[in-house]
Amino acid sequence: MPLALLALAIGAFGIGTTEFAVMGLLPDMAAGFGVSIPLAGYATTVYALGVVIGAPLMTAVGTRFTRKQMLMLLMGLFIVGNLLTATAPNFGIMLAGRVVAAFTHGAFFGIGALVAADLVAPEKRATAISLMFSGLTIANVVGVPAGTVLSQQFDWRTTFYAITALGVLGLLGIAKLVPAQRAKAASPLGSEIAVFRNPQVGLAMLMTVLGFGGVFAAVTYLASMMTEVTGFAPSSVIWLTAVFGLGMVGGNLVSGRFTDRAMMPMLFVSMTGLALSLAAFNFTAHHKTAAIVTIALIGIFGFATVPPLQKRVMDQAAAAPTLASAGNIAAFNFGNALAAWLGGIVISAGLGYTAPNWVGALMTVAALGVAIFATALERRQTGRGRVVAAGGADATADEPVAAAHG
Repeated sequence: MPLALLALAIGAFGIGTTEFAVMGLLPDMAAGFGVSIPLAGYATTVYALGVVIGAPLMTAVGTRFTRKQMLMLLMGLFIVGNLLTATAPNFGIMLAGRVVAAFTHGAFFGIGALVAADLVAPEKRATAISLMFSGLTIANVVGVPAGTVLSQQFDWRTTFYAITALGVLGLLGIAKLVPAQRAKAASPLGSEIAVFRNPQVGLAMLMTVLGFGGVFAAVTYLASMMTEVTGFAPSSVIWLTAVFGLGMVGGNLVSGRFTDRAMMPMLFVSMTGLALSLAAFNFTAHHKTAAIVTIALIGIFGFATVPPLQKRVMDQAAAAPTLASAGNIAAFNFGNALAAWLGGIVISAGLGYTAPNWVGALMTVAALGVAIFATALERRQTGRGRVVAAGGADATADEPVAAAHG
């Protein structure tokens, strides 16, 4: 694989660390600002909403630059956002810093996925995408546990200073390793917007919102769930997040290979496994060994959905994929925000720290329903297209059938 994929993975590692680090820092951040755990969970919610808003906005800005230039600009903004978070004097400023950092997320992964896919042969595109996203998953094995250690040894602000340094490293890596000639500019904005007329693009994004969003219903409150329900010591959160991260790495890489061979079957398998794992977590969270296994399974199946979900959007918007690709990253994070918010609601309602797992399971089941509908619609459209082709340019889908019975 091209060395440029390493540069993209470095940037993804930094972004993944700042996105997921909060799940290990949440109790310390809540205590530091004197707010409740559900309110502190807004650090996840506003980040995800920042991705939703920033993805189309930054992608529109990116139509004026080459993809390499835009990736470098995004990493610069990432540095500013995390530095603001680290130095925030109050809870509101901290949330603002999270939003600034989040503005880079959707466009970085959306544009980065296109650059990664262009670096390899067509039959290896999903594998290349999964390798770029491996930086995001490895962040959960290395970055998030390391961030939790820094928070416990010093304070949560130290973690965000370290993330800022990761941003600097990512910027240097992109400048050095990504070839400018392979990081071309996006299509005109009008062409990018036009692809959303295809209903399959919207359905694919809805799958993303509901399917992957279910993961965050559980992991946003993982630290509190493991300490308050399962009985782990606070220090155990470090390696529990690493277990989740290892599952993410494995699920993402294996899924990338199988997605190149059979995209929709891989999507159905991964979402079914995720729904079952989230439902099971309501019961296994009360037992330490079972909880550890379930955390790994949520990581495996959760990130096994990423390559097929991202590739489906890119395939459906192949004529002008930049905005759709970034938009799907926004869809991932809108699902994250929705799930974290709903999880906070059920906790605040007194249903307990395991209740968000039911939220996640139901969201993923709904995503399966959307996937089934999209597949059936696609087959119906394909069948009509074949009939039209066989019957002539002016024939309708029903005319050949009528002729057959005439």
